[in-house]
Amino acid sequence: MTLRTDSEDAVYLDHAATTPPDPEVVAAMQSVLGPGGSFANPSSIHVAGRRSRALSEHARAAIARMLNVDPVCIVFTSGATESNNLAIIGAARQRAHSGRHLITMRTEHKAVIDTFAALEREGWPVTWLAPEPDGLLATGTLEAALREDTQLVSVMHVNNETGVVQDIAAIGGLCRSRGILFHCDAAQSAGKLPLDLAELPVDLLSLTAHKFHGPQGVGALYLADRPDVHIAPLMHGGGQERRLRPGTLAMHQVTGFGTAATLARERMHEDLTHYRRLNDRLWRGLSNLPGMHRNGNPATAFPGILNVSADDVEGESLLLALEPLCVASGSACNSQTGESSYVLRAMGRDDRLAQSAIRFSFGRATLIDDIDFAIDRYRRAIGHLRAIAPPAAA
Repeated sequence: MTLRTDSEDAVYLDHAATTPPDPEVVAAMQSVLGPGGSFANPSSIHVAGRRSRALSEHARAAIARMLNVDPVCIVFTSGATESNNLAIIGAARQRAHSGRHLITMRTEHKAVIDTFAALEREGWPVTWLAPEPDGLLATGTLEAALREDTQLVSVMHVNNETGVVQDIAAIGGLCRSRGILFHCDAAQSAGKLPLDLAELPVDLLSLTAHKFHGPQGVGALYLADRPDVHIAPLMHGGGQERRLRPGTLAMHQVTGFGTAATLARERMHEDLTHYRRLNDRLWRGLSNLPGMHRNGNPATAFPGILNVSADDVEGESLLLALEPLCVASGSACNSQTGESSYVLRAMGRDDRLAQSAIRFSFGRATLIDDIDFAIDRYRRAIGHLRAIAPPAAA
């Protein structure tokens, strides 16, 4: 997808960070914001409020259909970061009387890692699991970590850096057999991969609209309709969203979210086919470069993400040399720290390979021409940086 900037055309291959809203999403949001739109507070009982309420429930139902659940299970939030915090802290506090042990992975998104770290500082014991070299969590590793006082396990579905897809059916099944809540951060998979939560043993699931061509600033938390799935609220001040997330809903964002969910259901197969074609073409164009490494097992990876590392290249210099190609080194939330990817280090990559990693990620409007531009730009950048690198010490 080519975007016009002030000075040049940028080729945008960073859709794992955020996606441009689909034109139908923009139109739906404008219909709410424009003259005669549904601006009223959906908590109000007057006719305008009831109209907004109906619109918000229509959006909730669209998201529920995408996940194959009852709409009552969907709680609106400001995005996956808030959903992760609400699920993890809320479950930990709600179940603290039964035990305080928590489990997660070292390759989770910062919104999960930092939340568990905060609980750990407050006295909750946390077990941090490492993945196999291909990025997957071995079920045996999880099983060995479970304790009598374990109350919550949190494992993401699709890794935001490598695209590795965890076996959440097996993970959730193990947790359910022990009476342990299973939370899944699905920010990178909801709206992109089939998620049938009527069948999957997932108790809490976080998602956000802007990862699948919806608006930024709105997301949801799914809570399974089961007697043992309860969480404590983090905020107070109103009865909205089952008293779990008080505050007036942003009607334009909620409407856009619902439209994006409807489009995702309709276009998912087509989108996945498109991503596979783009991913295969990009890797074919890069794989024959000397010293190239593909991060994550392609057999178990979401095709919308390709993460590669290169020998003898410094990561920050590579990012600059790739401009105006918009890609990421590591995750978008951690790309400005200058640190190498903690995800790849946890997978066993050495610091230099982790630091040279580049994440390409695709969207609905990504073109074959964009991929060919990326191949040419990357190959030129690698060649240039290796040519000017000082010789290795004898």
